[in-house]
Amino acid sequence: MDYGTGRRGEFPIEKAGFHCVRAACGLVLSALVAGTALFGQQKSLPQAQKPVQVQVEMVHLYATVRDKHGRLVPNLTQSDLQVFEDGQPQKIAYFSKEMNLPLTLAMLIDTSGSQQNILGAEQETAKEFLQQILTPKDLALVISFDLDVNLLADFTNTGSILDQAIDGAKINAAGPPPLVSNGPFPTNGKIIGTDFYDAVYLACHEKLAGQAGRKAIVALTDAQDYGSQETMDDAIEAAQRADTVIEVLLTVDRGFYGFGDYRGGSVAERMARETGGRVLRVSSGKDLQKAFATLSGELRGQYVIGYYPTNAARDGSYRKIKVESTNKQYRVLTRDGYYAPSE
Repeated sequence: MDYGTGRRGEFPIEKAGFHCVRAACGLVLSALVAGTALFGQQKSLPQAQKPVQVQVEMVHLYATVRDKHGRLVPNLTQSDLQVFEDGQPQKIAYFSKEMNLPLTLAMLIDTSGSQQNILGAEQETAKEFLQQILTPKDLALVISFDLDVNLLADFTNTGSILDQAIDGAKINAAGPPPLVSNGPFPTNGKIIGTDFYDAVYLACHEKLAGQAGRKAIVALTDAQDYGSQETMDDAIEAAQRADTVIEVLLTVDRGFYGFGDYRGGSVAERMARETGGRVLRVSSGKDLQKAFATLSGELRGQYVIGYYPTNAARDGSYRKIKVESTNKQYRVLTRDGYYAPSE
């Protein structure tokens, strides 16, 4: 699809004021799998016998483990977890509960008409959340979305900048130059547009893909999309490719929708499930505080798992991942899969 002047994947970054802050680094294992040379041999080996270099990139996962009562399980060891890719067991090469890895957050705030009775409480609690969770190593950005998707604050850990950006989120108000603007489109009654899928896609594709460490989208929304150019599948794929968890604080004003066709709950559940996140349903300011406290604990309490897949094909295919605990009463939450690199 086309955002302004760029084809999909070629969004005009300079125009939007985008810039990458930290380059992501990959862990690569190189193995010689064919051919040997005789000791002291001077001549080159025949072409068919030259060593072939196969690169297998480490797949890294961030996993949250809870017991049957929903409490975080903090003291597992590597032997307590098992990883499967497309049903095949994988050997864990790296395991840690590292609390100091950088955390990069994209705060997405729904400023469509359906949030007009909730936005104030969301803003105050969101500011408190960022103040509590961010350390000097971490970064956050703020995006609002309604008819447009607007970058209110680029990556920073300066509290005053983030607070000002969150306070600047207004219901369907003109703001900074939008990341994407759909222009006029048919409306349904008083529902006038919520570009949720576009906001997730752009946050992942243009911003989070270039970051290292733990990455998460925290979306305050009812997840009812109207008018996005990207689809839900596009948004999920962008998050998976960027190794980004989608956490949804589902804030639904039932009075706004009345007896209308509301489907945002199932949308939020799927986007969170397929990226390793959760949906926390919120109906009051007290619920918001509780939800943000839960997110803070989970994002800082994840296990870091790395493995080199037994399937070394660089075919760009989607690989399903499952992580299980040897204790069957524990539930492990991580992303559903990843896209293999392609040649």
